[in-house]
Amino acid sequence: MTRTTEHALPRTDDPELPMPAETAALPVAPVSMVWTRLRRAGRDHGGRLLAVVALYGMAALAALVAPWVLGMVIDAVRGGADPGRIDLLAVVIVVGLLFHAGFTLVSVAQSIRFGEGVLAELREEFVRAVLRLPLGTVERAGTGDLVARSGRDIGHLSHTVRHSVPVMAVSTVTVAVIVTAIGLLHPALLLAWAPTLLIIWVSTRWYARRAPDGYIRELATYSDLTQSVTDTVEGAHTLEALGRQLRQTARADAKIRRAYRAERYTLWLRCVWYPPLEFAYLFATACTFLVAGYLHANGMLTVGQIATAVFLSVQMTRPVEQLVDQVDSLMMGFTSLRRLLGVRLAEERPGVSEADADHVPGTVEVRGARFGYTDTEVLHGVDLVLRPGERLAVVGPSGAGKSTLGKLIAGVHGPTSGSVRVGGVDMAGLSPELRRERAILLSQESHVFRGTVAENLALALDAAEVDRDRLWEALAAVDADAWVRSLPGGLDTRVGSGDLTLDPAHVQQLALARVVLADPEVLVLDEATSLMDPGSARHLERSLAGVLSGRTVVAIAHRLHTAHDADRIAVVEDGRVSELGSHDELLARGGSYADLWRAWHGEV
Repeated sequence: MTRTTEHALPRTDDPELPMPAETAALPVAPVSMVWTRLRRAGRDHGGRLLAVVALYGMAALAALVAPWVLGMVIDAVRGGADPGRIDLLAVVIVVGLLFHAGFTLVSVAQSIRFGEGVLAELREEFVRAVLRLPLGTVERAGTGDLVARSGRDIGHLSHTVRHSVPVMAVSTVTVAVIVTAIGLLHPALLLAWAPTLLIIWVSTRWYARRAPDGYIRELATYSDLTQSVTDTVEGAHTLEALGRQLRQTARADAKIRRAYRAERYTLWLRCVWYPPLEFAYLFATACTFLVAGYLHANGMLTVGQIATAVFLSVQMTRPVEQLVDQVDSLMMGFTSLRRLLGVRLAEERPGVSEADADHVPGTVEVRGARFGYTDTEVLHGVDLVLRPGERLAVVGPSGAGKSTLGKLIAGVHGPTSGSVRVGGVDMAGLSPELRRERAILLSQESHVFRGTVAENLALALDAAEVDRDRLWEALAAVDADAWVRSLPGGLDTRVGSGDLTLDPAHVQQLALARVVLADPEVLVLDEATSLMDPGSARHLERSLAGVLSGRTVVAIAHRLHTAHDADRIAVVEDGRVSELGSHDELLARGGSYADLWRAWHGEV
């Protein structure tokens, strides 16, 4: 058989030893976890699986009619049988082929239903796990690994479930039936397959011991490459402005080389594995012919039975080849399933909530908080206390740690040392659900999901049925009700990819309306109005100020008019709060904030 591959051929000096594995950003599930999940799938869908196997068995039995009766035809012709008997045997062959086609059609349909059911469950579990990932985990992992798992890994798993599993089922049953038929002709004929099985076993075992680690490495390098491409596209203008195109190109080339070497290694394994298999399949038929000829010479088989034995041997070559070929697909699918289930290991686990008696709504206490990304510390012992209902503006130069401080307050990240308490409760000790009730972070990167405006707003609510009046109230609170009413379907207008495209200002207004519906005690706004023009942003912030009265707000922004309207201002420099006070107090102090304010207004 001729096999094709989309990969480039490796060099003849390609090393057998695997390259050092890339470290996946998200975890990979242990093998035991995958087997546990597969056993559960077997229990849940065992009845349909048994029906599929039984139907394939009937199809395989029907397929035996043609070679078996054909041998009888040969013996009948050699014995001078009546033409009517030969015609009857020919009719039996035709009927057998029709039954084989019918059983195959039904069995394939059932196997597809089985595969799609299992695949749908695995996809739903993956989506649920992704939606429960902590935002901090996603930020540290990057989007590349997640995109690779939700794209390429799902694709590999889909091919395995839709194609490989049904093919292996039919091949296994077919081989079992044909082996039984050959044994009924004469048990010695089975010895002809012994050398072939030995070659298949040794070569496949050699491949199976090396391929899983190779595929883990291949998929990891692909995730890393995807992340690099994503970062390059998103930061293209910044790279051009800083003149870093050549440096980024060199880094991308290095990642491409690593991905190429990883794929070349697995291809090299297949190039070593396939040739012995091709020889083994042809060798089995030759050995069958020789053994059958020996048995005929000793009066143990007729000429027709020799033909039947050879026909059956040739017929078994195809399912054996398919069975072995799917080993490669199964390994890739198994590896992809490990990566998909591994996302569950990174899910947020319910914390242990402190007593409600300690709950003081709206307070924020940051005590000695330190935090760093990898080995670089961004915040250095920050202390900050907010009163219930207070509005704090956080200003400072880019890279000073403003956004990181906001993420700590919202519970996106936990401090490496110190504590962050919201509502009198340590955020690290809260379950994800309770954490979102305490504080919500709204950044400038909002998203409109494909669906209706009402469905986009209802994401903030847990109720099965949503009060549409409540949705309109939330839209009115952020001055979005007028343009939503002007849409063709109002709340029922479909927006998002493939439907109505909203401008950035309207997207952000929907996000703010979701915050109103979620009703958190503390709201962290990280430049949430940066995509709007200054007039619209200021108008929207005044609307929010009225709606969010009594709620603690932490506003991180470069527009200093936001700071002017706040109760207090925190100036963050070099990972520390260098100044804290009201607008007038900080201007009178003449420090960093006063310099920023004068620069904002063009004063020297």
